[in-house]
Amino acid sequence: MSYVDDVYAKVVAKNPAEPEFHQAVKEFLETVRPVIDKHEEEYRKVALLERLTEPERQIRFRVPWVDDKGQVQVNTGYRVQFNSAIGPYKGGLRFHPSVYFGIIKFLGFEQIFKNSLTGLPIGGGKGGSDFDPKGKSDREVMAFCQSFMTELYRHIGKDTDVPAGDIGVGGREIGFLYGQYKRITGLYEGVLTGKGLSYGGSLARTEATGYGLIYFTQELMKINGIDVAGKTAVVSGAGNVAIYAIQKAQELGMKVLTCSDSTGWVYDPDGIDVKALKEIKEVNRARLTEYKKYRPNSEYHEGRGVWTIKADFAFPCATQNELNLDDAKTLVANGVTAVCEGANMPTTLDATNYLKEHGVIFGPAKAANAGGVATSALEMSQNSERLSWTFEEVDAKLKQIMINIVHNIDAAAKEYGKAGDYAAGANIAGFKKVADAMMSQGIV
Repeated sequence: MSYVDDVYAKVVAKNPAEPEFHQAVKEFLETVRPVIDKHEEEYRKVALLERLTEPERQIRFRVPWVDDKGQVQVNTGYRVQFNSAIGPYKGGLRFHPSVYFGIIKFLGFEQIFKNSLTGLPIGGGKGGSDFDPKGKSDREVMAFCQSFMTELYRHIGKDTDVPAGDIGVGGREIGFLYGQYKRITGLYEGVLTGKGLSYGGSLARTEATGYGLIYFTQELMKINGIDVAGKTAVVSGAGNVAIYAIQKAQELGMKVLTCSDSTGWVYDPDGIDVKALKEIKEVNRARLTEYKKYRPNSEYHEGRGVWTIKADFAFPCATQNELNLDDAKTLVANGVTAVCEGANMPTTLDATNYLKEHGVIFGPAKAANAGGVATSALEMSQNSERLSWTFEEVDAKLKQIMINIVHNIDAAAKEYGKAGDYAAGANIAGFKKVADAMMSQGIV
């Protein structure tokens, strides 16, 4: 049995009932197989892949808190510190009912290589809880966040592990978490990113993942001889990533036709109204059913359906495994040019393979959505320097990072005979840097 197959079998056996983690590891190992085969004896001797797929530390803890009725509630908190070979653990916190170790481990594993691709000195980690902030009062969210941080604080620090936000963790939650960290430790340091501008946050952080996705797509299309201006796009999601991807896409001359949330989706033939979308989602925290009040010519549909709309580009920006094989077939039949991932692993493995087999340019999440963590690292730099950069400075650095990522993954794919396979290129480029660091640091 090859080293790759041997390690994957061990991962599945050792981590039962964690399909998301299995999927992430399988996709990664398959695409870096040429590199592993080239160095198999060397890597096998030091158990490089076994160490890479086993988190350095897994933390699980109880989070008790009191709701507005005086009832004590209990949730589970997680932090997976996956790999620190190239820097302190870095990765978001997700608050969502679906959260369990398998989700956190898949996200943390992906984060290792995404962070490596940014070119910045940050390792991979992820965390969160099965707590659902939807429908909770600000006081309830604060109570939960304070309890969560009362345990988490002992495992994090500006040079150890720097969490950020993810699904269910926005500015409100980061503020409550940071306040509790500061209260317990007495330290005012850059231990969380995505902070408010009044207490150490970075301009352009809110926009970064969505903007970065579009900068990445623009450069990817450029090296394939395609101009994004005048093209159409379909977007899933209506959260932070989707909103700012839509905004930047339209600034660059694309027309975005769709967005979605957990209950339904919108088709707007005139192009999504970003101002209306922000008011519905960021101000009113309402459902997309409200969108038609702003744009009478639009259509609202229950359930799924974003990928049925014909467009040049598709940007899945909602959650993992939201674009399946049937969706991929629909996109191909409709003549889609490219699919670039704004969410983490939003395309199933069989859908990814189908898209690539049918000539669709595919921008994998660990490269395409790296703008968020890259700007988080820029926030860390500003905190360390006790400085704040202008929006334009941060945005320019973000754009250059995304351009560099495109060229790095393109070069890595070509080096191993996989020209045009950007998923392979992303995994190979991200892996080589981490592997070199691990080999240099001994058996740790």
